[in-house]
Amino acid sequence: MMPPPEDLHRQLEALRPQLLRFAQLQLRDGALAEDAVQDTLIAVLEKPERFAGQSSLRTYVTGILKFKIIDNLRAATRERPLEPLDEQSEAEAVDALFAADGHTRELPRQWGEPERVLEQKDFFRVLELCLEKLPARMARIFMMREWLELDTEEICKECAISAANLWVLLYRARLRLRECLDLNWFGARAAD
Repeated sequence: MMPPPEDLHRQLEALRPQLLRFAQLQLRDGALAEDAVQDTLIAVLEKPERFAGQSSLRTYVTGILKFKIIDNLRAATRERPLEPLDEQSEAEAVDALFAADGHTRELPRQWGEPERVLEQKDFFRVLELCLEKLPARMARIFMMREWLELDTEEICKECAISAANLWVLLYRARLRLRECLDLNWFGARAAD
C-alpha cells in the first residue's frame, strides 16, 4: 500500500542517492542519470496508486528506473550528435549537410525492409508480455543480466543473492521465456 503523500516524498528523497548511483553505473553520465532518476520519481508521484505493495517501495521504484535506463540506452544508440570540425561553428556544420538547393548532400541510409522491422517490433512486444508473466524478481534479474548487461557480482550485490542463486534464477527465467515464446511467437508464426 502506498504511504501517505508526505511519507512518500520523504521515502523517495531517501532512496534518491541509491537510485542515482544505480543510474550512473548504467548510463556512465551524470546528467543522463539525473534525468532518469527524475523521470522515475515523477512517474511514481504522478501515479502513486500503481504501487500495489507487493514489493518494497525501493524495489518498485528501482524497477521503474530500470526501464527509464533502458529507454535512455536505446535512445543513445539511435541519436548521434552532430560534431562540427574544429574550424566550424555548429550552424556551419548543419549547413554543410545540405546543398544550395536544400537537398541533402548524402542520401539517407537504407531503411531496410519495413515488414521485418514490424515483425521485430511484434517479437519484442510478445517478449515483453512473456517477461510480465515471470515472477517480478526473476524478471528483474533477467533484465539486469540480459538488457542492462550487469555482471554477476553487481546483480548479486543489488539483489542480495548468491551467485549460485542468480544462475538458478536466470536458468529458470530462460526456460519460462523459451516456453512462452514457443507458445506465443514461434508457434503462432508456424500457424500463419
